[in-house]
Amino acid sequence: MESPRRILLADADAFFVAVARHVDPDGAGREPLLIVGGTRESRGVVCSASYETRKYGVRSAMPISRALRLCPQAVCVPVPRKACMQKHREIRAVLERHAPAVEGASIDEWYLDLAGTEALYHNESLSETAARIRGDVIRETGLSVSFGGGTSKLIAKLAVEHAKHGASGHGTGVHVVPAGEEQEFMHGIALAEIPLVGPRFQERLARLGMRTVPDVLQYDERTLTQWLGEREAAWLCDRVRGIDSAHVEPHLDAKSISRDETFPLDIDDDAELRKELLALLTRAAADLRADGLAARTVRVKIRDHDFRTRQASRTLDRPVIADRVLLTVAQALLQRLRAARRVPARLLGVAFSSLAADATADQLTLFEARDSRFVETDRDRSIARVVDRVRAKFGDKGILPGGLI
Repeated sequence: MESPRRILLADADAFFVAVARHVDPDGAGREPLLIVGGTRESRGVVCSASYETRKYGVRSAMPISRALRLCPQAVCVPVPRKACMQKHREIRAVLERHAPAVEGASIDEWYLDLAGTEALYHNESLSETAARIRGDVIRETGLSVSFGGGTSKLIAKLAVEHAKHGASGHGTGVHVVPAGEEQEFMHGIALAEIPLVGPRFQERLARLGMRTVPDVLQYDERTLTQWLGEREAAWLCDRVRGIDSAHVEPHLDAKSISRDETFPLDIDDDAELRKELLALLTRAAADLRADGLAARTVRVKIRDHDFRTRQASRTLDRPVIADRVLLTVAQALLQRLRAARRVPARLLGVAFSSLAADATADQLTLFEARDSRFVETDRDRSIARVVDRVRAKFGDKGILPGGLI
């Protein structure tokens, strides 16, 4: 009989806040603290809020103006991008010493697959292993990380939210759902907590009287199919039972830099999707340059309203870093995806892969490509680096592409 999977999700607690305080303990160490995409006077949003500000109702993604009305004494600090990437690598290095497979889900989240480590760790429980890894991360990086665990990535993702209560002093920072107890755990979950059950889907389910997992479990799949359609009903039936067969992919994040967005309401307008793509690509390109990398391959991902996920990619002749070239490729890919299937979209993403160290950033392009739109010039690179310097000084909203104004 196959042993149950042993999967953990490590989630850095208030990551941007913690990094800012680590970099500048005298300035950013003052409480309460907001890490913002923009300036105190701008129309930017809160990227991360310290636990002190959360007592006043401040949350991530909240407009800065509203956050400051709730907590006027808050100190606003721009995202410390380079320091965040450095801490990301430090935390990952600790995790990789303990787990044979580590997948970076985002800059502050990592999935770990502990399969095959039972004998190595003397058959200790997954909770004990998680607590030991957590202690090493705190000691070696100076940052706190919460762990959720279970037999699937879904269970680990949901469990880590329970573990985070421990990060503020009310527990241990570790919450593992034992094998066989998944359904009992899921009974306490609201549908809004399940990844990819976005606001639009929540509204549909609420109109049918379903807001929690037990609300769904009272119906069989045939009934749900009549209401939701075959694909969505099957997907939801698995999720409310904690079923998720996705594997931890250890090399996924090492090969790409990506940004994606799940929309509050499905988007069917091409112009609006192009604007969303511009916003995502601008942030991803900044991440690429901050990490000293260049990319040859651009990939655009779209998830349709019925959960069908489609992708398109293009590989260039040589690595590039400039927004102009990357955006030109991405827009063409989005146009191709929309032409193939024009239905409302619930998620859009962009990723850069075939990464290389940015050794050519200050060199001229000496070879001609077949299409000049995809040729990166020294002027393109200079503009990209000037924009990065302006944003580093004035925040992400210090300078914006015209399409986002």
